Amino acid sequence: MSAASNLSEGPGLQDFMGGLEVVEPDWIHVKTDRNHVDPPVDVETVREAVIDNLMLVEDPEIPINIYDLGLIYDLDVSADGSVRVLMTLTAPNCPVAGSLPEMVRKGVLNVPGTTGCEVDLTWDPPWGPEKASEDARLALGF
Repeated sequence: MSAASNLSEGPGLQDFMGGLEVVEPDWIHVKTDRNHVDPPVDVETVREAVIDNLMLVEDPEIPINIYDLGLIYDLDVSADGSVRVLMTLTAPNCPVAGSLPEMVRKGVLNVPGTTGCEVDLTWDPPWGPEKASEDARLALGF
């Protein structure tokens, strides 16, 4: 029996990481008929509300929100309500690479005044614990 066939018969990544998923939180800011905001929006108010929502999204491998973890590199809100998020993940092979950016997009689009959201994923610079907030580094033991 070859080494390749042994590998194909063994457990896969899903067997080890299968329980990881990004859970949608109860958003702080949610669009309703009563809180509709037409552009131009107050950019700083919308930005703060977006951050509030992003602080509810946790990395399933590290129980710290993605904002304090330092995964959000840039957050740009335009007066027309469009939002651009530049983010990374803790590792390129992160098992939630497909779902975490979509959860970020949902969190942004729930904020009253947002009209669109573009989430760009980058690996440059790579994430490291030094990107996390002081509170997050304490929680991680750094």
